[in-house]
Formats: sequence, C-alpha cells, structure tokens
Amino acid sequence: MTKKQKKGLVRIGITTLLYIAGIVSEHAQWPGFVWIMAAAYLLISYDILRKSVINIMHGEIFDENFLMSVASLGAVALGQLDEAVAVMLFYQIGEWFQSYAVSKSRKSIAALMDIRPDYANIEQDGKIVQVDPEDVQPGTVIVVEPGERVPLDGVVESGTSSLDTSALTGESVPRSVRPGSDVISGCINQSGVLYVKTTKPFGQSTVAKVLELVENASDRKAPAEQFITRFARIYTPVVCALALALAVLPPLLFQQPWTVWIYRALTFLVISCPCALVISVPLSFFGGIGGASRAGILVKGSTYLEALADVKTMVFDKTGTITRGTFQVTEIKPADLPAERLLMYAAAAEQHSSHPIAQSILRKAQELHDAPVLTAENVQEIPGHGVSADVDHQHILAGNTRLMESQDIPASILPAGSGMGTVVYIAVNGVYAGMIEISDEIKEDSATALTLLRRYGLKKFVMLTGDNEQVAERVAGQTGIDEYHASLLPQDKVEILTRLLSQDKTAFVGDGINDAPVLAAADVGIAMGALGSDAAIEAADVVLMKDRLTQIVTAIAIAHKTLRIVRENIVFALGVKVLILILGALGLANMWAAVFADVGVAFLCILNAMRCLRVPEILLD
Repeated sequence: MTKKQKKGLVRIGITTLLYIAGIVSEHAQWPGFVWIMAAAYLLISYDILRKSVINIMHGEIFDENFLMSVASLGAVALGQLDEAVAVMLFYQIGEWFQSYAVSKSRKSIAALMDIRPDYANIEQDGKIVQVDPEDVQPGTVIVVEPGERVPLDGVVESGTSSLDTSALTGESVPRSVRPGSDVISGCINQSGVLYVKTTKPFGQSTVAKVLELVENASDRKAPAEQFITRFARIYTPVVCALALALAVLPPLLFQQPWTVWIYRALTFLVISCPCALVISVPLSFFGGIGGASRAGILVKGSTYLEALADVKTMVFDKTGTITRGTFQVTEIKPADLPAERLLMYAAAAEQHSSHPIAQSILRKAQELHDAPVLTAENVQEIPGHGVSADVDHQHILAGNTRLMESQDIPASILPAGSGMGTVVYIAVNGVYAGMIEISDEIKEDSATALTLLRRYGLKKFVMLTGDNEQVAERVAGQTGIDEYHASLLPQDKVEILTRLLSQDKTAFVGDGINDAPVLAAADVGIAMGALGSDAAIEAADVVLMKDRLTQIVTAIAIAHKTLRIVRENIVFALGVKVLILILGALGLANMWAAVFADVGVAFLCILNAMRCLRVPEILLD
C-alpha cells in the first residue's frame, strides 16, 4: 500500500466516524449535527471540489469531479447534509479501491521494471569498478558477481554459473552458462563469477528493449478503450443537460415543486457518473497485460490483446517455431570427392551465416576436423537460395535446387533426400559435388498447442517454409497443420500472408531470426523464443519469452478472458445505470440508489477487472 493510499484510508476512516457521530446526534436530538456533518463533508470532499474548480478553469468541465461536486453541493443546499457526505464518502471509497486495484495490477509490470541494472562491473588496475551500463562499450569485458543482475548482453569469456531468467521469461528453472554461452541482460547470476564480453551497447540490449516495450504498452489503446473514451466525452454533457432539464422543466411547465425536481436532478447526476466504464475498461486491459507479463508474454498494447482474441487463422514459420531449429547433419553424399572435403567446403562457405542450417554444417565440420574451418572469400548470401564463396581457390555454391539451376546445374541430376530433412546441394567450380542432408526435430508440444488453440475458436493453421515439399508435408501431417506452402522465398511468405489477411483476422508466429517482414505485416505478429532478438522485439506485437508453442495458448487464453471481462463490465455498468437513471427521473430511486449506481457499480466492475491478473495455472506449465 502506497503512502497516498494510507492517507486516503485514514481520511475515509475519520469521515466515517464523523458521519456515524452526526447520525447518532441527529437521532438523539443532540446539538452539533450540522457542524459535525459539515466537518465530515469538507474533510472527504475538499480534493474533489478543488479538482473540479481547477478543471473548470482549464475548460475541462464535464468530468466525474464536476458531477460529484454539483450533486453533493446541491444536496447541501437542499439541507440533505447526511446524503451529501454519504455520496462523497462512498465515491472516495470507490476511488481508493480503484487506486489499490491499479497498484496491484502494476506489480507484475513493476517486476519487469526491476530488471533495469543499476551498474556494471569492470576491472581496472586489478580492482572492480562500478560504472553506468550506458557507458560500457561493446567488446568490454564485465564482471558479474553471484547475486548480481547481468547488465548487458554478451558472451561468457570465463566462468560457469546458473542464470535466473524468471523476471524475463517466467521460467523457474535456471539456465546453465559456460564459456562461449550467450547471456542476456536482465538475468540474475546465481552462483559463480562470470566474465562476460559485451556484444551490444545498453540502448540495444535485451533489457532496454523489453523495458521500452512495456513502458510504451499503454500508448496503444484497444478499440474498446477508444470507444469508452469517446463515449464519456459525449455522454457526460448529455446527462448534464438532461439533469438540468429534469430540474427546470417540470416546475416551469407543470408547476411542480422545485425542491423535489432539483433533488431528482441531483440524484440523476450522481447516477450518471461514468466512473465504472472509464475506470474498469482500461484497468481490465492493464490487468491482462500485467497477467501476461507474469507468464513471460510481452504484449505491446491493449489493441493487440483485443486483436489476439479475434484471431481465426494462425500462420506459422516452421524452423525454430514448430520444429526445434536445432539441426543436425544426418547424411553426407559426395559425388566425386571425399565426404570430409565436401563438408569442409560447405562449412567454409556457410561460416558467416546465422541460419540454423548453416550452423549445423559448421558444428559437424568442427566435430570431424579439429583444425580451423577453411577461410572463405567473396562470400555472398543469396536470400531463399543459399550462399556462394571462394574457398581454397575453388568457387563453392551451397544451397537448394533453385541455386543449382541458376548456375546451369539441372535439377534432374540432383539426388533427392530421404524426405526427413533439408537438403543442401554443393557445387565446386560450377560442377555438382554432393549433398548434405540436415534434419530438424518437431517440438514435443507443437501438436498439443494446435489442438488447444482450436478450442479457443481458431479455424485454420497454415505453415510457411523454405524447405522442400517432402519435409513440409511430414511436419504438417504430424502436427495437424491444415495448409502448408513449401520452397518459399522471403517475399513469397509476405505475399501468401497478405492473401490470408484479406480472408480473416490472422496472426503470424515466427522465431524472430528472419521473420521480421512477415511479423510486421500480420494483424498480430507473435515472436516466440525471441528473447534477445532485436528484429523480433521491434517487429512483433506479442513477444513470447519461452521457446514453447503452448505459450501461444496462454496468450490467447489471456486475451479471451480480458475481452470477456471488458464486455461484462460494459453491459453490467450500462444496464444498471440506465435502469436507475429511469427510476431516478421518476422519483423511485433516492440518493442511496444513486450512490450504488455510481460507486457500487464501479467497485464491482473494478473487482471484476482485477480477475484479469490471474492466469489459469494449467496454462503456465
């Protein structure tokens, strides 16, 4: 509880005691009733009256402060001091619970804000010196002691330890690191001392990008939030005009008592306060985003949370998304040179590529041959085809059938693979030299995730891959994919996605390595297992910190739950208000009913909105 909340609670408590004392004195016919109630009224309402005056001076007249001030001061003028105090007291109680609810929903996001490192350790003249992480340049070796937070992204130079990544991913199991392991900022070093060579400046580090994403999340409002904002701007002046008409027209036109209709108009004003909608709808989305962050899911704004709930078609990248993306060389088939030589040529050509297939060839070459990989010159990566390079005075091509055909090597002489993996064909000086087959493994939760997603109303699953038809067909068959497109170039993926977007609300799920254009083009771009991937964090609308497809089910579940609660609050608040507004205009609802219609409804809506913070435990596993 904040200091401000504690003060508010004390003020509510003192006002409540004064109110009870005033009621007792009135019933016992003791003197001082007016003075006690006046003191209670001033204590509980001075801040609202002050805000109302300030807002009027700035031209912001029609808000809840104005409505509450007019209604309560009107009750005072009519001699209903007890009702004036009651209206303000219950309104302040509602405001206090709203503040408490917002504070609670902020805790999850505040946990993310705590990942910001305060300092970085560097070694100078044999001593450890603490410096600002923003002053550390890439290539600097920093020292991370046990219990400290990793301040910058980098690679472990020496030392072994376990890293607590829970603040970023929600994952409770520590991650082991050793020399050569990549580490990301925001994790906590649990055991040994680590010497880490930084690879990025602080502004481009994982922790900086995650913090920027979370801080800007509230700027992207969902259509439901925008509707409520526009609704409140129109609704408030309309009800003020209706209240004025209710106070003036019956006495003027039908010679009705002024006091009766002024009281009804004031009751009408209290009832009409749009607090329940204005507070609970944004709070629901805020709670949904906070609950998602606890589960290791970063949502860039409520607009994407609402869009996620409406998705009907989900498009997946294959490598690193449906499959593990940890490729292994399973077969080497040379044509007319030794297998080891073929592998060394391919590894040299691929050594500068970050693609998982290239990395698997490089690992295999290092396993079989302890010497350094051959040096490659004039390396050129051809998107969607492969690479070309000069290695050991030989011109090497490594890629798919399209690359071979572009160099006048006919596909008819290229042997087919087993159908269980991806085939990389090698040519030396324009002559086919052999092939390397690389297999990937389907993630164990892929089929389960797709089955669960269908339960949330998703109708169609599509897979896009640059792999061949055989591999795509096998993966689609084992996971329950409805439609697949194989042998795609990067621009082909965007073209197919654009066609799907015209048919239904579509989300794209990728691993963030080379999917930035498609992530940006989708209605909702979801980057999974993309912690540390700059392109994914920038291009995606939703970032899943864990490398699990079942996290998408969690994200969809949170989105559905949040939208359901938002709709419940809108229907409940409007329904109760319309009913009691009619009763108030007819004189069948007094100021107490008005208090319930305003504060009571807002309080119930806030309690309902707080449910958004809770994510079903079964989906967090």
